[in-house]
Amino acid sequence: MIGVLGLEDGTRVEGVGFGAPGVVSGELVFVTVMSGYEEALTDPSYKGQLLTFTYPLMGNYGVSGDHFQSDRIGAAAMVCKEIWNRPLHHRSTRTISQFLEEEGVPGIHGLDTRMLTIKIRNQGAMRAALAVGEGPDVIDEDVVGLAKDQPDISSLDLISAVSCKSPYRIPGDGPKVVMMDLGIKRNILDSMACQGFDIVVVPSDSRISDIERYDPEALFISNGPGDPEKAGRAIEAVKHFAGEKPVFGICLGLQVICLALGAETYKLKFGHHGGNQPVKDLESGIVYITSQNHNFALRPQSAEGTGLKITQVNANDGTVEAVRSSYLGMEAVQYHPEARPGPLCTRERFFSSVAKEIEKRRR
Repeated sequence: MIGVLGLEDGTRVEGVGFGAPGVVSGELVFVTVMSGYEEALTDPSYKGQLLTFTYPLMGNYGVSGDHFQSDRIGAAAMVCKEIWNRPLHHRSTRTISQFLEEEGVPGIHGLDTRMLTIKIRNQGAMRAALAVGEGPDVIDEDVVGLAKDQPDISSLDLISAVSCKSPYRIPGDGPKVVMMDLGIKRNILDSMACQGFDIVVVPSDSRISDIERYDPEALFISNGPGDPEKAGRAIEAVKHFAGEKPVFGICLGLQVICLALGAETYKLKFGHHGGNQPVKDLESGIVYITSQNHNFALRPQSAEGTGLKITQVNANDGTVEAVRSSYLGMEAVQYHPEARPGPLCTRERFFSSVAKEIEKRRR
C-alpha cells in the first residue's frame, strides 16, 4: 500500500502504507520510547493524535497483547521509519501490521522521521492527515488540505470518547477509592490494586452525587487526552471534595486538580511524550527518569495562593511535574509513575504515598 502524510505547513511526504487503509487526521506528535509500542499505541491519552516514533525500528518483537493499556488503539495513526513483519519473540501473536489492520488504524513507514521530529520541535505539534491505500486515489488525496481544514485538537472533547460508559469495581480489602476515568491506563489500575484499594471506576461525566453514592475515602483523577478544561465534571468533583477527602491525580489529573483550585494551564509547544523525561525532586535533589505523555502543563505562577506546593520540576525545561497540599490531602504528578512504557523509578514512591495519605486521614 501507499501512504501519504500531509502537514498544515504544506509538507507532503510519501511512504509505504501498512495496517488498515483509510484517511485519518489529527495532531502529529513524536514519542521517544525505544520499545513499548504496544503500550504507547493503546494509551487512551493519544486519542486524536498521529504518533511518530523517533526510534527507527518498530514491530521487531511483534504484538502479544500482554501489555495493552486499554481495549483498543488510542492513536489515530502510527508513523515510523521502518517496521519489521517477521518477529520471532515467543509471546508474539501477530505482527504490528496485522495489529493495526485488526484495529482499523492506518500506518506509514519508509519516511524520514528525523525530519518530522525536528520540524515538530521547531514549529510545535501540528495538524496532520494521513491517507493509506492502493491506487492513484491515494496519491491524489489532498492530505495537506485535510490537515489545514481540521479543528485544533484543543477544541475537541476527546475525554468522553475514551472514558468508560458505566461504573465498574475492582474489589480489594483496603480503603474505597473512586477513580474518575478520563482515559485511564490499565497499569494505573493495576498499581492501585497492588496497594489493596477497593476501587470503583466511574465515567468522566459522573456527577458529584454519583460519586458520593459510593461513600469513597478518596478521589483519584486519571490521565486522559486533550485540554484539561474539557474535563468539567472532574473539575467540579475536585472542588467539592477538596479538604473533605484526599484527592490524587496523574497527568491530566494534575491539571484538573490545579484548575479546580484556581490555577491555570497552558499548551506546551510539542508536549512531553516518551520514557526518558528527567524529573527533579525539589526537596531531596534526586532526579528520576520518568514516562510522560501530555500536551498541557500547569502555569507555575498561577499556583500561588491555591494551597498547592510545587514539589518536582522537569530538569530539561522547568515545567511543573508534581504538586502537593498537606493541608488538603492532595498529591498529583504530571508524569506516569506506573510507566508502560518507560521506567518504574517512581511507581512505588507515588502509589505508596497515596496509601499512606489515605491511611493517615482514616485515623
